[in-house]
Amino acid sequence: MLLRKRCRLLLCQLQVVMLMFGLLLVLVIVAILNPEAQREDKPQDFQYYYEGGGHGWAGEDLVQERAEESNHFKVELLSPLSSLREEGLIAIGMSGPERNFDKVPRKMYRIVKQLKRKNEETSPSLVLRSELNTNGFDEEVSKNIPLHRIIPDGRHPECLQQNYGEKLPIASVIICFHNEGWSTLLRTVHSVLDNSPRTFLKEIILVDDLSHQEHLKSALSEYISRIGGVKLIRSNKRLGVIGGRMLGAARATGEVLIFMDSHCECHPGWLEPLLSRIMHNRNRIVSPVIDFIDWKTFEYSHSSLLQQGVFDWKLDFHWVPLPEHEEKVRQSPIIPFRSPVIPGYVLASDRHYFQNIGGFDTGINSWGVETTELSIRVWLCGGSVEIVPCSRVGHAYQNHTMHNSVQNEDVLRSKVRTAELWMDSYKAIFYRNVGNSLLNRIQESDINEHEQLRQRLGCKRFQWFLANVYPEINMSTSTLESSGQLFNAGFGLCMTHTFRERLFVTPVKLSSCDENGNQVFEYNSVNEIRLTSVPLCLTVRHEQISFENCTTSKPAASRLWHFGQETRQQSIVHNQCSTR
Repeated sequence: MLLRKRCRLLLCQLQVVMLMFGLLLVLVIVAILNPEAQREDKPQDFQYYYEGGGHGWAGEDLVQERAEESNHFKVELLSPLSSLREEGLIAIGMSGPERNFDKVPRKMYRIVKQLKRKNEETSPSLVLRSELNTNGFDEEVSKNIPLHRIIPDGRHPECLQQNYGEKLPIASVIICFHNEGWSTLLRTVHSVLDNSPRTFLKEIILVDDLSHQEHLKSALSEYISRIGGVKLIRSNKRLGVIGGRMLGAARATGEVLIFMDSHCECHPGWLEPLLSRIMHNRNRIVSPVIDFIDWKTFEYSHSSLLQQGVFDWKLDFHWVPLPEHEEKVRQSPIIPFRSPVIPGYVLASDRHYFQNIGGFDTGINSWGVETTELSIRVWLCGGSVEIVPCSRVGHAYQNHTMHNSVQNEDVLRSKVRTAELWMDSYKAIFYRNVGNSLLNRIQESDINEHEQLRQRLGCKRFQWFLANVYPEINMSTSTLESSGQLFNAGFGLCMTHTFRERLFVTPVKLSSCDENGNQVFEYNSVNEIRLTSVPLCLTVRHEQISFENCTTSKPAASRLWHFGQETRQQSIVHNQCSTR
């Protein structure tokens, strides 16, 4: 009897142990399979990389290989954009063969352990946010604006009557970002989704260019995993805007690539006009009309004037009013018009044409110069560049201008590369205008690959571009008398221009003389002092000196100047010298 009781007791104890072991096993399985149990405060050697983004993005297995001589992962099956190196990629969300925006698969992600490199510094923690974030926007104001903001329709009435049909090509929208504000980035994403017909939108590809801010890590991955039609790619090293966009282009599957900045808002009906224009001629790159979003208030303002993008002899980008010869050939206010260059805020291109033309030049490391170079290349190599009035996208202009007064070496190196590639003998004018302080430190870049591309495509000479696309740039150089600095003998300072994008009346100031290029002016045979090739002339109004638009053929008296015997500039109409 005693033996039976002991057996029963041992059996009960064994059952309890088995039950506890089973419960423990269940808890372990739940902890492994339930990603939501993972906390954001995990150690830094774990990061989150998500495979999909909700509606229809079936999570295919990631095929990852360990690089033999490095401590990061490689991902197979990159598309044949040869300028993109595979080791720039940590993990990527792969979409399935179908685009189904109606079903919302959840928890389509995995956790990937990233190995630490030797001597690698820990990503900086999120610091207290100031009034302006690192992108130059008022993030406090932005976060109080809905992510699904409705923009008043500012299109021409004739645009509303256009029927673009149902056979338009399908687009991939590529948005590259680095430490972008949460609200500006997601408002861009939702703006694309809210204003794009699903029939014509293949995907949105977000490329994280090694952001280190906390809100762009697991929180962003979790948010994107619940949005339909969005992929998130993360790079394990800084690629820059050009490299990030090329990474997105290599992974895009749409017929048309649309590159967009990470602080934009799309207007209703923005997509179809761009796709229609490309469908009728695949050798075009096109841009919408760029509206203005104020960086302080985030107020959306519609551009009232049609403007085209140009560059000066320093290869800086500017907006100028549409020339008369372009206006005359337009039979309707909604007809697309040619533009010598377009900015990089938003641009669209046929995917195969973009690849055939060489894509973005990855030898250029400066944002802004890459689209100037691409625009010149497209024009010279048989394509065209246009702005489509019925397509409108707002862009948040930062509080710091895109054209810094001091040229850094990366910007100048990119400009030198562009001049050497495409400007032929006219590059001498570029070198004369940029100044010499940095040129001696700029190393020559290898342009052999692009020279071979130029020969393969049968590209024209730069003289053709000046004669047929942008004749206005020659206005000052054809009658150039002299160029250089305007020195104020009384103060020992030089006149400095403070040109700002979209402003056609800009002030001047006196500052220490340097050779950075923003103190170089031209004096021509009709007695004008001009800002290199930009149609802005030194003008006197109410005893104040400023630069004003001077596109008219006959110079106004208020902008005529005369060099006196003492080498001082004298206003002819006011008989006063610029000595203040």
